[in-house]
Amino acid sequence: MASGSATDHVLHEVQDHEKTWVVFERFLDGVKFDLWSFHIGGYEVQITKFMILELVAAFIIAAISIPLARKIQTGDLPKGYLWNFLETILLFIRDEIARPNLDDPHPHHHHDEHGHGHGHAAHAEAQVEEHAADKYLPFLWTLFLFILMLNLLGMVPFMGSATASIWVTGGLAICSFVMMHGAAIANKHGNVFAYLASLWPKIDVPLVGPLFSLLIFVIELLGTVIKAGVLAVRLFANMFAGHMVLGMILFFIYLVGAKDGINLIFWSGVSLASVVGVVALSLLELFVAFLQAYVFTFLTALFMGMNLYPEH
Repeated sequence: MASGSATDHVLHEVQDHEKTWVVFERFLDGVKFDLWSFHIGGYEVQITKFMILELVAAFIIAAISIPLARKIQTGDLPKGYLWNFLETILLFIRDEIARPNLDDPHPHHHHDEHGHGHGHAAHAEAQVEEHAADKYLPFLWTLFLFILMLNLLGMVPFMGSATASIWVTGGLAICSFVMMHGAAIANKHGNVFAYLASLWPKIDVPLVGPLFSLLIFVIELLGTVIKAGVLAVRLFANMFAGHMVLGMILFFIYLVGAKDGINLIFWSGVSLASVVGVVALSLLELFVAFLQAYVFTFLTALFMGMNLYPEH
């Protein structure tokens, strides 16, 4: 078998499937699942493999998060390794991602006419203003957990990594792009013109000043598009490359075994080396799954903060 066909086969395993979900067709011939479609207004909507995986990820997150949220709401402490681990992740995102990037650098506290707050009420209000970033936590939590779950599903045999598709990561980047501007516009009480005015630099230079201001303004807007594109490409490239490497190492077992007259001892050695290599790289991929979810969420919060407080 030529190396090109091997690459094509491994590539097939990390790509999205339409019409039919094929599970290692070359090894388990006939194991296929037909994917359904439906029509809306004369247009056919095809359900694909990655769409199903995204729904599975959302269901798993909801099944874990909703019971934990109910326990926290009633004041109960989370019990068990799973819920404590999840709470640790959520607190980490709040304290290390959201608040450092999205808190107002110069919060304004309300005081009474004597310059002092009204006891506990004023303290609570100050705390809310001090951590204004908390209003964006639901989005950042959802973003992190969703990406992480998609990354982890890619490590499950016969599944596939939806984040290894540029279309999926592109959709996630669009959500981040909308939040970059949407959060800033909401911070201006929905006034789009006030938000755009905050991006317009004031250059007091005769004649050329307005031109430079316009150029910088356009560059700022185009920069947010580039930032969103970088988010999509970065996540896609890391996850796609990792799964391709794992797939090719495992495929060595089939390539060597498919040759005529191959020595059993040699094939066993290749198989053992491939399995050990995949196990070691899988541990690295597990780390990468968490790392890439963190990086995507962190950069999204960072870019949101840059638009929320452009003067800082």
